Amino acid sequence: MTLPDGVERRSFGEKEGLATRGEPVYGEPTDGAWRRWDPRRSKLGAMLENGMETGLSGGETVLYLGAAAGTTVGHVADFASPTYAVEFAARPARDLLSVAESRRNLFPLLKDARKPETYAHVVEPVDALIQDVATRGQAKVALANRRFLREDGRLLMAIKARSEDVTADPDAVFETVLGSLEDGYEILETGPLAPFHEDHLAVVARPR
Repeated sequence: MTLPDGVERRSFGEKEGLATRGEPVYGEPTDGAWRRWDPRRSKLGAMLENGMETGLSGGETVLYLGAAAGTTVGHVADFASPTYAVEFAARPARDLLSVAESRRNLFPLLKDARKPETYAHVVEPVDALIQDVATRGQAKVALANRRFLREDGRLLMAIKARSEDVTADPDAVFETVLGSLEDGYEILETGPLAPFHEDHLAVVARPR
C-alpha cells in the first residue's frame, strides 16, 4: 500500500500512526508540524491503516461529501490540492469553517450532497470523490456526484450499513449498495473498516 505524498507514519510518544502536516483540528497528538491521523475518527484514515489501495498520491483535486466538522477533510486538505467540502448541517459546518481558516485550499460548501446541482457551478472536475455520508441512498449520492469525477479518478466511499437500514443485516446492505453502485462505477476493492468502525464497508471504485 502506497501512502500519498504528504502522509507519513510517525511516532507520537508510545503510539505510532499516520500523520499529515497542518494545524491541529480535534486535539490530536502532534510532533512539530505533524499531527496524528486518528483512524477511529476517520473512515479514510481507517482505509489507509487497513492497507487499502486508495489511488491517492498527493496533490489531487478532491470533492469530499459529508465533511461534518472537518476531522477527515482537514487531513485531506493537508496533502491535496483544491478540496471542496460539502456539509449539510449548519452546526458542524461552523467548525468546518474554522478548519478552513488555516487551509487556503479547503472550500467549505453548506450544501446537500444529494443535490449536486446546487454546487455544480462551484466545483471543478476532481481526481477523487470521497464520500462519508450518514443517510439512506448512499449509492444514489455517489452516482449523482459522479459528474464531477474525472475519467481516471477514484471514488473512495464508506458504506454505513446502519444509516442505510438499521434493521437489515449489514452484509445484505453492503451487497445491495454495491449492486447499485455498479450502474456507474467499476468496483476495484472493498474491505471492512473494522476494528476502527463496525458495520462499515470501504469501497474503492472508478467511473465506468
